[in-house]
Amino acid sequence: MRYRRHQMMTAPAEPRSELWRLALGLVLCIVIWFGLARGVISVLGSVMQGDAYLTLLERLQTGTTPQSLLLVLLLTGALGVGVMMVAEMLHHRRGVSLLGPWRLFRWDFLRVTGALVVLNAAVLVLPPWDFLTATRPGLPLGTWLLCLPATLVVIFIQTGAEEVFFRGYFQSQLAARLRHPVIWLGLPSLAFGLGHYMPDVYGDNALMVAGWSALFGLAAADLTARSGSLGPAVALHFVNNVMVFAGISMGGEMSGLALRQWPFGPEDTAAVAALLPLDLVMIGVSWLTARVALRL
Repeated sequence: MRYRRHQMMTAPAEPRSELWRLALGLVLCIVIWFGLARGVISVLGSVMQGDAYLTLLERLQTGTTPQSLLLVLLLTGALGVGVMMVAEMLHHRRGVSLLGPWRLFRWDFLRVTGALVVLNAAVLVLPPWDFLTATRPGLPLGTWLLCLPATLVVIFIQTGAEEVFFRGYFQSQLAARLRHPVIWLGLPSLAFGLGHYMPDVYGDNALMVAGWSALFGLAAADLTARSGSLGPAVALHFVNNVMVFAGISMGGEMSGLALRQWPFGPEDTAAVAALLPLDLVMIGVSWLTARVALRL
């Protein structure tokens, strides 16, 4: 009964919920995503000088400048375009149906975002934390403020695209065919974790980071099923990524938009391993905060 609202997400998926369609659709989403992203990069290459283009490609691998990280996050939006196209063409359902009822999506997103902003602000300013002494400066404040509007927009695009793919499409199409929650909550969450398995970046912590991501995906999946819209999951993902990308990031890769940085990078296995349990607790608290905000 706690997932009865999920029918608002699964009902549009039921007429064409064959598993072969879902499997094909997942592949097509990835192909379209990479194709569109590669097309954008190729267009940039045609209008940039040789050295500048090579520098851009190098920086896209690391995201250590504001421009490169903004572009990396923006290109993830192509995944959302691919999902919408697949929903329309392969499943004959409106692409916007992947969000759930629009009014519910909008209202749930705003409520959960507001609650999570208050939660994160409290964590930052209340003892025993002292983030100013525990972190080092990132972007200068003026540059950070100048980039902030674009940062918020591209993070919303990036998190929205990922949620539309994993929870809006994968989860709802799977739930329309296979009714057991363990399946349609678990498989997309495991896939989300697998997508964050990066041994070249995190080394010995790669499995731990992937497990953290899978649990984050499970929290987002549960909120989607309880609320009947993608709004809470997008809000959870959006606020989390704003804190990670624009707030306090690890040094090195993907730190180009952060106001503050931890004095270590993803290659520091001991420091990352110590930080992950705290992040896991924050996921749980954020999930509970979202439920309270929605009274679920």
